[in-house]
Amino acid sequence: MNAKGRAFKYGDNVDTDVIIPARYLNIADPKELSTHAMEDIDAEFVKKMKPGDIVVATRNFGCGSSREHAPLVLRENGVSCVIASSFARIFYRNAINIGLPILECEAAANGIDAGDEVSVDFDTGLITNETKGESYQAAAFPPFIQNIIKAGGLLKSLREREG
Repeated sequence: MNAKGRAFKYGDNVDTDVIIPARYLNIADPKELSTHAMEDIDAEFVKKMKPGDIVVATRNFGCGSSREHAPLVLRENGVSCVIASSFARIFYRNAINIGLPILECEAAANGIDAGDEVSVDFDTGLITNETKGESYQAAAFPPFIQNIIKAGGLLKSLREREG
């Protein structure tokens, strides 16, 4: 399983209220909700985002409330992966639960700049900055998490196992 796209770069402590502002949480349709992703930190995100692009941030990405909407709107916008130095634990779990791949790698988070072309091999954890010709090593997902992501989330993976 692989991802390749252009990097959108953010700093420390990008909280769930920035990823999806609370004022929009009354919108039930995920597609409509996703049109407001990142708008308080990056008003152009939704306009510039192309399916496959990658979000990169430094420390504590996804801190704040435990809402599952935050990783959901990223996935709905076509984000193929989020790379950060560290994640808030609840965001990490919510992302895996909905099938959004996320990787912790401080070297990649610091070495990748906005607009860099980045590829990720989820089987090995290798992150390559194609623009700079640099590689960074993150921990690969264990097989059970790879299965959850490949299935498109925890519930879908459980249904596949049952069926």
